[in-house]
Amino acid sequence: MSHSPRIPTVLSCTMLVAALGAGATACGGPDGHPLSAKPYDAAGQIAFNGPVGSKKADPDKPLEVTAQGEDGRITDVTATDALGRYVAGELSADGARWRSTGPLAAGAQYTVRVSTEDEEGAPGRKVMNFETEVPPKKKRLGVTFGPEAGTYGVGQPVIASLDAAVKGKEARATVERALKVRSVPAVEGAWYWVDDKTLHYRPKEYWPAHATISVSSNLAGIKVADKLWGGESKPLKFTTGDRVEAVTDAGSHWMTVYRNGKEINSIPVTTGKPGYSTRNGVKVVLGKEYSVRMTSASIGASDFYDKQVYYATRVTDSGEYVHAAPWSTGSQGVANTSHGCTGMSTGNAAWFYENVRQGDLVKVVNSYGEDMPAFGNGLGDWNMSWTNWRKGSALLSGTKEGPTAADAARLRPQV
Repeated sequence: MSHSPRIPTVLSCTMLVAALGAGATACGGPDGHPLSAKPYDAAGQIAFNGPVGSKKADPDKPLEVTAQGEDGRITDVTATDALGRYVAGELSADGARWRSTGPLAAGAQYTVRVSTEDEEGAPGRKVMNFETEVPPKKKRLGVTFGPEAGTYGVGQPVIASLDAAVKGKEARATVERALKVRSVPAVEGAWYWVDDKTLHYRPKEYWPAHATISVSSNLAGIKVADKLWGGESKPLKFTTGDRVEAVTDAGSHWMTVYRNGKEINSIPVTTGKPGYSTRNGVKVVLGKEYSVRMTSASIGASDFYDKQVYYATRVTDSGEYVHAAPWSTGSQGVANTSHGCTGMSTGNAAWFYENVRQGDLVKVVNSYGEDMPAFGNGLGDWNMSWTNWRKGSALLSGTKEGPTAADAARLRPQV
């Protein structure tokens, strides 16, 4: 006949609690230790390679916690900095050693919490604090986000400008992991390395109308490359307005303007004549100027002109605008006669000027001009396919189309 040796213990415990009252704590676990026992100080049971006293740790060196003696083992170790960033680490199967596998941040305050147990299973605890060394200012990588705070069109990308060049996939991946973009509503998006010092972030599709986008960096103190550490950066928050899109058909010489998918105006226009054909593709409004002087010298035109134009909405760095062109009203809706800009009557140009904002979309189709480049002449980001855009990310390059579960947790903007 067999029975569990634990039954009498449980029964006697129940009877004892009933006899002593709800506040009694006379019962213990199977190993004889009180169930409510406070963890003992594990200082004598572990060794830590961190700095002593007021000294600071070298962030290049890994942390290591080891169990001392044969009467206990390490059960858990957590290391976090003052910003709540965890240090990755590995605990050996026998609980004899824990070693950090992730980098430490420079100039950071850390708390290391070690849990142990002795040979009888009693829990121990030790908490240790230390700071890491601060790198020289010349070794810190600063990040500036754009655009400035405000309200923009749904085509406005986020721009991260670095004050030092970052090369190599590992270093770039470190930077990307630290740059956070969150939107409400949430959308899928990714960073693209335009060059060694510039990244653009855009969603797979345009931003939602009336979204709030928050951008920040957790790069401070993180090692990016040899002798280069992340510095502080100012976060950014901006919003989007209505989804405004202007589609210019250079073949029919008309522009149709949509707000949130609904047509709100149709305007006769003239675009670039042969030799100066307007670029095809999606452009993002860069800014608006009430008055701009335009000359043939500014674009290297062979035929001379020098005009003061009004209600000028800029769409490229090289000087392509949507603007008033009262001298060509007879050609608007009929023929293309400009040097690359989109011209319209003064009244229509004033209306367009008042109804678009920076970040809105201006698309040209059916022109004989070149395609708008993704980079180098304003904001042509939307002319690149999402598949190719992902290839410009140090984290997503080479992965399958569409985000994985890991991508979603790490990269997709969250509410």
